[in-house]
Amino acid sequence: MLRFLHTADWHLGQTLRGYSRELEHVAVLDELVAIVEQHRPHALLVAGDIFDSPNPPPEAQRLFFRTLVRLHAACPSMSIVLTAGNHDAASRLEAPRDLFAAFGVHVVGNVRRHSGRTLAAPHLIPLPSPEGELLGHVLAVSYPTAACLPAVAADATRSRLIAAVQQLYADLLEQTRSQWQGLPLILTGHLHVSGAQQSEGSERPILIGGENAFPANLFPAEASYLALGHLHKPQRAGADHIRYSGSLLPLSASEIDYAHGVDLVEIHKKKVSTQHIVLRRPLGFHRIPNTGFALLSKIPELLTALKLPKNPPLDQRPFAQIRLCREGLSPAFREELDNLAEAHGLRLVDTRIEDSEPSMIATDSQCPTMQTVAQYDPVHFFRLAYERSFSRQPADAHLAVFHQVLEEAQAQ
Repeated sequence: MLRFLHTADWHLGQTLRGYSRELEHVAVLDELVAIVEQHRPHALLVAGDIFDSPNPPPEAQRLFFRTLVRLHAACPSMSIVLTAGNHDAASRLEAPRDLFAAFGVHVVGNVRRHSGRTLAAPHLIPLPSPEGELLGHVLAVSYPTAACLPAVAADATRSRLIAAVQQLYADLLEQTRSQWQGLPLILTGHLHVSGAQQSEGSERPILIGGENAFPANLFPAEASYLALGHLHKPQRAGADHIRYSGSLLPLSASEIDYAHGVDLVEIHKKKVSTQHIVLRRPLGFHRIPNTGFALLSKIPELLTALKLPKNPPLDQRPFAQIRLCREGLSPAFREELDNLAEAHGLRLVDTRIEDSEPSMIATDSQCPTMQTVAQYDPVHFFRLAYERSFSRQPADAHLAVFHQVLEEAQAQ
């Protein structure tokens, strides 16, 4: 029997309105180490977005390396497979590959080619038992940037991009078939699969060229299991063996109700069973009111009803989203909300106004702490530059071109 853990979307280094998530990440990664100690899996798969930005802060990198050491110590025979997501710098993630290999960590970032042919060898990772018996393989595929995809002919029935992603998987399978045939094959992917639920405000469409989702039925039929990353809600995607494990904790207010955790997968005689292990949430994340919208005058009593501890340390205060009716709002309502949240020991990170456009994170001028350039997504600066030059928001076509250029630059 092959047993492995599937996780993704750690987003180490993430902040909400300038507030660090490090305390929470430390707690959930501690729990992940405990899960490894309890279940002693043959492999741990991390399906992309290990970091929140291509240039993560030093604190996030230290936590990442420390966690890898602890995971290896918890189960030395376990293989650890890391793949790059759209938030990761693939080349940077791969840089310590030789060092990682010394203690069972395999890193897959950029897809490489020679003479126009995809080099498949770095993607196929054997999964042995502690006794050395070969139990299966992982065919690890990272986020498919434009530079990763093979050239394909135009097809009237589907987009060239979708065809290229399908061809990438097919190429890797055919080149490695003789090695994995007859044993379980696990594929990884970091992309949006058609029909899967996306989180509002915290996940952007990542397939370029106007197509944002890959049809689940185009994945290779030979796969015993597909370990997906990118979407933060744990869910199946078109079939029971095609799954998103989801993120380790809520990365925005839209994810408050998700059962964040990791998937424990067992494959025995072609039968696949999956158990979603829910992680304890280190800090609260409140939606006020829990449903609908409230008048500003009602917010104090709703906050009082939470019965939160008074004056906790800043990094231990729960996060909050407040949802307001438009009626009766004064020009200074945001300052009033900040004061109310502060008085009740909360960190206000999201304000919604009824019948208005969503604004997941407060503007920079409202941030209580300074942020470094590394903590911003590059798209943030592209938007600022575009608005400054043309006095309007960039269209989807402009963002698609920017994403393509960014991906190609990161792949260098």
